Amino acid sequence: MRQRQQTGTDRRRAREFEAFVAGAAGRLLHTATLLTGESADTKPRAERLLTAALARTYADWDRLRGEDPYDRARQEIANRYARGAWRYHPRPGEGLLGRLSPQERLILVLRLCEGVAEEQTAALIGLPGDRVRAICARAVVAMRQPEPERRPAPHWPLSLLHRQATR
Repeated sequence: MRQRQQTGTDRRRAREFEAFVAGAAGRLLHTATLLTGESADTKPRAERLLTAALARTYADWDRLRGEDPYDRARQEIANRYARGAWRYHPRPGEGLLGRLSPQERLILVLRLCEGVAEEQTAALIGLPGDRVRAICARAVVAMRQPEPERRPAPHWPLSLLHRQATR
């Protein structure tokens, strides 16, 4: 009898989680894609961030007790991105937010794209609210500036390069 009751509880839990994923996965994937700077076509890092965040949210599903699962999944994406940003720093020009540092990108996405309050963002990242406000303002200014023009590398004749190397 206990096993049958447990199975019913597991099925209910799985159905609730599937409904949550069906409603929230698209928006969470968009957030992860903005953070990683990957294109909309190929986004393996964003998908890995989302999968890990959803797995953690599912593991904690019974302990949420009234907490919004979307907030928990978003927090997990932000934490995983912040921990891995030093290894996977997007190259300049990569993605819409390619001019920003990982910290600026995270704060801008949380504050402006996700609508997380300044105090919540500060608590999530572990910075004072004033610092979050300053970083967000700096990121907005950087995004408003026109992108610097990329000039092609100058073409040097081989004879000139050879002369420079022999000096």
